[in-house]
Amino acid sequence: MSASDSTDTLNTPSDAGQGASAPDSASPAPDALAAAKKEATENYDRYLRSVADLENFRRRTVKEKDELRQFAASRVLEDLLPVMDNLALGLAAAKQPGADLKVLAGGVDMVLAQLKIALANHGLKEINPLGQVFDANLHEAISAQPSAEVAEGKVVTVVRTGYSLNGRLLRPASVVVSSGAEKKDGAKA
Repeated sequence: MSASDSTDTLNTPSDAGQGASAPDSASPAPDALAAAKKEATENYDRYLRSVADLENFRRRTVKEKDELRQFAASRVLEDLLPVMDNLALGLAAAKQPGADLKVLAGGVDMVLAQLKIALANHGLKEINPLGQVFDANLHEAISAQPSAEVAEGKVVTVVRTGYSLNGRLLRPASVVVSSGAEKKDGAKA
């Protein structure tokens, strides 16, 4: 084999390969380009629809939130309407000549019980800790008072009832706490 023969054999396969692959890579097939453009158009359409859907969802959520805020108390108020009606009836009865005070007081007591039941149905719970151990998480001590009957650290008097709503403290109970029994000379026992 001569040097020219080896050169011819080396160049022949590479020339054939270059000639076959060069037209494919230089100009893409018209079908592939059209398919890519169609896919790009479809993807853009899907993007626009997704953006529009997201914007509609956002608007709908804002509207629902506003409606919820406006009408959140409607159930509570519906349950309080009979209480208001009974208070109006009691007030009308109190304005009548010769109104019996005991009957009026009994009526107001019943309306108060009705109000407490209506509010309890919506999660309001009274905190009335008379005789219980003082709890700084639920009670507010406004003073301490010596007491022979009530042990030290327990609530002697509830000045103002506290309330919690579904386990969350709305207002602590204002209480007077026992400081224990007092000695005769004025010192604590």
